Amino acid sequence: MEALDNLVKIHRLKVENPDKKEFEGMLRAADIKLRDARLEGLSADSQFYLAYGAAHALSLAALRWHGYRSESRYIVFQCLQHTVGLSSGKWRVLDKCHSARNLAEYEGQVDVNPQLLKELIAIAGELQELVESLPPIKD
Repeated sequence: MEALDNLVKIHRLKVENPDKKEFEGMLRAADIKLRDARLEGLSADSQFYLAYGAAHALSLAALRWHGYRSESRYIVFQCLQHTVGLSSGKWRVLDKCHSARNLAEYEGQVDVNPQLLKELIAIAGELQELVESLPPIKD
């Protein structure tokens, strides 16, 4: 993958063999978070953090499946167009969620936009289908 290899060259990604156990663990964690994010009665803030966590775990799983790792959440989301073919518009929504998460985490500004939350949950669900459709990693 030329685009991902270019990110390795500029030290934004690292090459690391995929790990079946790690990949499956990320899928399980994402599934739990996404199911919980859809529970009625949770605060929008809780739903947002759960859905965001699921989207990040799935994005990282897709990157790991291809044999790369990143310590940057932004890069993990940006790579989705290359790892699972997610449209740039959708990974940009995840980037917007990343910015909202950072404001909440680092500046205490918690104001979950209901439309953004709805889009986040929908994109995380789509991402789950895409990542789960990748062929199994061999031991």
